[in-house]
Amino acid sequence: MVKRTFNTLFMLCSIDGKISTGNIDSRDVDKDFPKIKGISEGLRQYYELEMRTDSHSFNTGRVMAKMGINKPKEIIKKLPVSFIIVDNKPHLNNMGVNNLLKKCNILYIVTTNKKHPAFKVKEDNLKVIFYKGKVNLFDLFSKLKTEYGVDRVTIQSGGTMNASLIRERLIDEVSLVVAPAIIGGKDTSTLVDGESLCSEKDLLKIRPLRIKEVHKLENSFIHLVYQVIN
Repeated sequence: MVKRTFNTLFMLCSIDGKISTGNIDSRDVDKDFPKIKGISEGLRQYYELEMRTDSHSFNTGRVMAKMGINKPKEIIKKLPVSFIIVDNKPHLNNMGVNNLLKKCNILYIVTTNKKHPAFKVKEDNLKVIFYKGKVNLFDLFSKLKTEYGVDRVTIQSGGTMNASLIRERLIDEVSLVVAPAIIGGKDTSTLVDGESLCSEKDLLKIRPLRIKEVHKLENSFIHLVYQVIN
């Protein structure tokens, strides 16, 4: 059996599964939830749980760009976390790469783009993992385990990437903080997006879950932890 990292999908979502407050990049739960009375009061609990997640965090360049990492920063707080960022387009620019390097312990840029700005940066805490054509996610998490000594990874990426990871059986645990909110919007990103299932054969892509923990938090928030049956 090929060794790979143990991967936990950790997300903040509404009760209808939305991980964003709208269908454009300027809408974001981290930015918008603090403005909404009835939601803002309990948000600190999500960030407290986030502080206890794994020392390696997986995300995408698009999410990082949406969070403003490509913009000038007067002060960048160093975090005791290493980032694994899949970025093909690229969504990150030179400033974004350098800001991430200042923010984390080790920055792993995973890309299929030979012109990614990370290739021009020479820093000891930067690792570039290149794939030709398409990122092999199973190989990536195996490589992180066997070549870089990474044991556990927290996944905090967008709905499309989450769908790929779930359907390729690369998520072992789901940890959700559910906010007391209904957002709606058929084009607003959810916990898992990707292509819709059509045929009976596609039902094999559905991952059953086994409940591990249920915590009723303050201010009507809930924390749910599931084991993924792969």
